[in-house]
Amino acid sequence: RKIIFEKQWFYLDNAIGHTYGTTFEVTSGGNLQPKQEVEETTTETKEAGTDNRNIVDDGRSQKLTHDDIKALKDKGIKGQEIVQQLIENSTTFRDKTEFAQDKYIKKKKKKYEAIITIVKPSTRILSTMYYAREPGKINHLRYDTLAQMLTLGNIRAGNKMIVMETCAGLVLGAVMERMGGYGSIIQMYPGGGPVRAATSCFGFPKLFFDNLHEFPLSKVESLLSGTFSTETLPSDPEDNALVEEESNGLTDEKQTSLQETEEESTPETAMEINQTEEQDTMDLNAEDVEFKENKEKENKDNVREKQRKQWERRKKLIEAAALLREKNADGLIVASKFHPTPLLLALLEFVAPSRPFVVYCQYKEPLLECYTKLRERGGVINLKLSETWLRNYQVLPDRSHPKLTMSGGGGYLLSGITVVLDKGKSDSSNLEALKIEEPSSKRCKVQDFHC
Repeated sequence: RKIIFEKQWFYLDNAIGHTYGTTFEVTSGGNLQPKQEVEETTTETKEAGTDNRNIVDDGRSQKLTHDDIKALKDKGIKGQEIVQQLIENSTTFRDKTEFAQDKYIKKKKKKYEAIITIVKPSTRILSTMYYAREPGKINHLRYDTLAQMLTLGNIRAGNKMIVMETCAGLVLGAVMERMGGYGSIIQMYPGGGPVRAATSCFGFPKLFFDNLHEFPLSKVESLLSGTFSTETLPSDPEDNALVEEESNGLTDEKQTSLQETEEESTPETAMEINQTEEQDTMDLNAEDVEFKENKEKENKDNVREKQRKQWERRKKLIEAAALLREKNADGLIVASKFHPTPLLLALLEFVAPSRPFVVYCQYKEPLLECYTKLRERGGVINLKLSETWLRNYQVLPDRSHPKLTMSGGGGYLLSGITVVLDKGKSDSSNLEALKIEEPSSKRCKVQDFHC
């Protein structure tokens, strides 16, 4: 199929078989051809101005018009030659500084040279791409914040992780990549099913998905209270065979009754039709019956396929519920558009003690409320609310400097470590115990101070 990327369109057929990192040139007709390495001919004496103070951007410096450039393209002239023509027809190019000239050439090459490099998808590339193009889909989760989440969550191979995210599957994909197919992941999802648009872009092998489970948020409460059941879904494909046969029997009865009514409704004058016409109608009837039979067969196959999918879904749901019931997850990652407090308080029940958890939110206020609730509840230590600060730098010879545009904010993270929550003792009894354990010398000093 045709791939449209920015203003360029092409077909990927010729890319099959080449290694990642190969650079291609888009030829006429959208076909890709591996680019040959050509040494750039640098002019020995490069004319350049001392500064750009006398250059006025009035749009008159370029002699070539839009139509001229289009005509050059139609002739089949390559992008490199078009750039050279633009340089030659620019009245201000020679007056620009050397740095400004390089910048001009780079800009024009990007516009007119159709060169594409195919790289292997990774968390870094996908997170940068999503944040630059569609940040709303990933809740404005910046790539450095995602890196902090993976570090604070101690994501590694062999872990049993719980992931709750509404970032189009980007966070899930990042966790899967870090775990490398070892361990298990339980994805909590709202609504009808999990969204994994970004996860599919990673190109993971089937092995990575074998240990990926999903569980609906709507059933978390019933799982914690012990009333969880999967009776709404079919138990086994074989159990539905009888129901299927009965439904097929009903359809057969309906068809016979329809045929009877058709026979009754035919007028008596039909006997006068000649034999050739009768033969034609018989053939047509036979075709109709065959068509109906094919349709029935398709419907049966569709029903069986639907039931098989439902059974597989039920099986996966039972497996995920069994994993959650163990309450020994090695970590929890939350990055969703929902309020984090109820989510975190419910999901922390499934995490083992001395394990990390990380919560991402685009705004600070919901995490402040979550922080307060966790402090009141107890069972967590090392609670930290943080925001990472990011600034991009341009690093080039003689012109390294911070970029003029920088990100305003990449969201906030609340992280901590779970501990055993001792619900038996109240806060007052804990205070009394602390008083008893306090050294006598310290108590005396306090009493002397009050005197």
